Amino acid sequence: MRMSLNTFGHLFRVTTWGESHGPALGATVDGCPPGVPVSAEALQVWLDQRKPGTSRFTTQRREADEVEILSGTFEGVTTGTPIQLMIRNTDQRSKDYGDIAEKFRPGHADITYWQKYGVRDYRGGGRSSARETAARVAAGGIARAALATLAPDLRIAGYMVQMGTQTIDRSRFDLEEIANNPFFLPDAGAVEDWSSYLDGIRKAGSSVGAMIELRASGVPVGLGAPVYGKLDTDLAAACMSINAVKGVEIGEGMAAAMLTGEANADEIAMGPDGPVYSSNHAGGILGGISTGQDIVVRFAVKPTSSILTPRKTISRSGEDTTIVTKGRHDPCVGIRAVPVGEAMMACVLLDHLLLHRGQVGETLPGRIG
Repeated sequence: MRMSLNTFGHLFRVTTWGESHGPALGATVDGCPPGVPVSAEALQVWLDQRKPGTSRFTTQRREADEVEILSGTFEGVTTGTPIQLMIRNTDQRSKDYGDIAEKFRPGHADITYWQKYGVRDYRGGGRSSARETAARVAAGGIARAALATLAPDLRIAGYMVQMGTQTIDRSRFDLEEIANNPFFLPDAGAVEDWSSYLDGIRKAGSSVGAMIELRASGVPVGLGAPVYGKLDTDLAAACMSINAVKGVEIGEGMAAAMLTGEANADEIAMGPDGPVYSSNHAGGILGGISTGQDIVVRFAVKPTSSILTPRKTISRSGEDTTIVTKGRHDPCVGIRAVPVGEAMMACVLLDHLLLHRGQVGETLPGRIG
């Protein structure tokens, strides 16, 4: 039985380490196939999407988030041995948290970490801080590089579909717009309204939640296994493990509860290259196994717990008190959760691709037609 639960994955395994205000954080990646082209510069592209201080809508903590590869590569390719990734912390302001050292933030993991371990790193939340996700993005960069070699047609895209009361217009959906705005929005027409909305939240010292959608296209048929190795099980667990995530759904998700069998059925026909489906209510997964359609996952991120509005709480000694959290915090942490979600999806898809190849080989045994 594993007692240290800082590791995820089966064949492609990632262990993250480090705290928000420690000297560094990082990830140890084991199980990556050899011969995959990898460089710190290539990984940095993904980390730059997640790093703080990129716009007025994210925390103004200034971290370069420069990743260093300490092991597992030689002459620009992976060797098949463990890959050690490190990201140094350079802009900690631990004094910002001095006033809350003896108080618990409502909605934050402060209180449960203290109740479980009897030790609490109040400087930015320590291990419970969303800063830990920088290591996941670095590890996801390794997974993307391996997927580019093993499944070159596979593409992963993450984007926001809701922020508080603001939602996208699906009729204007355009993946090309994601890189053109600070919200990872596939709807150019919504950017101005979203900006005004979050400016109001930010200036009030408050925060707001968000919904992120992940879409993987070009996924090979057959990834995932019954009954406890389902692809959607691992995708849901990976997304649920991201800080502040409180809900995950696959395909139609919770809305499937309102559908009839006729409406929910993704009808099947024979196409020139194999089965084709009339719709994708299943989100690209049936019985825990990928169908070859786009895999669609959504997850909900709660509002940032650190806000300027006074909230009732208790002290470590059990006394009733109030708390105001100063410092630099995201008014909508869901924005920077987009590249984190992409990274987790990449890690899970690579893991299941390796599992599939290990069990049934590179070809699909049950090919139709």
